[in-house]
Amino acid sequence: MKEWKIYAMLVFVMFVWGANLPILKYLVTVVPPVTLTAFRVLSAGLVVLLILWRMKLLRKPTKQEWKYILLGALTNVVLHHYFLNIGLSITSGTHGGLILGTGPMLTAISAALILKYFPTKFQWLGLVCGFAGLSVSILVGGDTGGANIGDFFVFLAILAQVLSYMVISKAAKTLDPRLLTAYMLLVGAFALIVISFIQEPGGFVAFTETTPLFWGLFLASAIVCTAVGHLMYNYAVGKAGATKSAIFMNLNPLFSLMLSAIFLGEILNVRHFLGLFLIIIGVLLGSGAAEDLWKKRQEKRATS
Repeated sequence: MKEWKIYAMLVFVMFVWGANLPILKYLVTVVPPVTLTAFRVLSAGLVVLLILWRMKLLRKPTKQEWKYILLGALTNVVLHHYFLNIGLSITSGTHGGLILGTGPMLTAISAALILKYFPTKFQWLGLVCGFAGLSVSILVGGDTGGANIGDFFVFLAILAQVLSYMVISKAAKTLDPRLLTAYMLLVGAFALIVISFIQEPGGFVAFTETTPLFWGLFLASAIVCTAVGHLMYNYAVGKAGATKSAIFMNLNPLFSLMLSAIFLGEILNVRHFLGLFLIIIGVLLGSGAAEDLWKKRQEKRATS
C-alpha cells in the first residue's frame, strides 16, 4: 500500500480515537469501568474476527506467534484498556488527552531502546513540535486542576500501549497485524471479563439499566473506535513502523478538543489554533513526509 494511503488511514484512526475519549467519559458513568471495558473489547474482537473471516485471512498461529499474541493482549488490551477506563473515571478528559499525547515521544524512546531504531533529526524535531503543540493547546488552554491518581493510571495506559507497538512490529514479520489484532482483542477480552467479575461483582447488571443512547455510543466505541481503529492502526504499525505511526497520535487529543467544542459547546481559543499548527508541522516532520518531499525536490533540481 502507498505511503499516503497509510497516512490517510492513520489520520482517520486518530479522529475516531479522539472521539472515543469523550464517549468513554460518558459510558463509564453508566457502567463500571472494568466491566464496560471487558464487553466493549469482546464486541470489538468478534467484529474484527468476522471482518477477517470475510477477507479469508484467518489462520492458526504458530507457537512463536502465540507468544506475541499473549504479550500483545496483555499490553495492548488488558493493561491499556484497564488503566485507561479506570483513569478516565477519576481524571478529566483534558488531562487524559494530554497524557495520551505523550505516546509519540514514549514510542520513539522505546523503539530506540528495544528495536534499535533511531529517529532522524527531522523526526525528533517533529516529535518536539508535536509535543509542544499538545502542551499549548491542551495544558495551557485546558483546565488548571492538578495531577491525581487518575492521571497516573492514564499514563500507565499509554505506556502499556506503546510497549505493545514494539511487540506488533516484531510479530508483523510473520503474522498479519490485522489477524494479530483479532487474537489480541479476544484473548484480552476474556482476561478482562475475569478481572471484572472479581473487581466489580454484579457490574454486568448495570447494562440492563441503560438507555438507547448508551447502546448507540457503546456500539460506536466498540465497532468503529476499537475494532476498526485497532485493526487499521496495527496494520499501519506493521507497514510504516512503530515510530512513524506513533507521530500521528499527536492528532488524537486535538480531535478530542475539536469534537468537544462541536458537541459539548466547549470554547476553542488562539492557543488551540497555535497548537494545531505545531501539531501539523510535527506530523509532517515526524512521519517523514516533509523529508521525502524535500529529497524529491532536490532530486528534480539535480536532474533538471
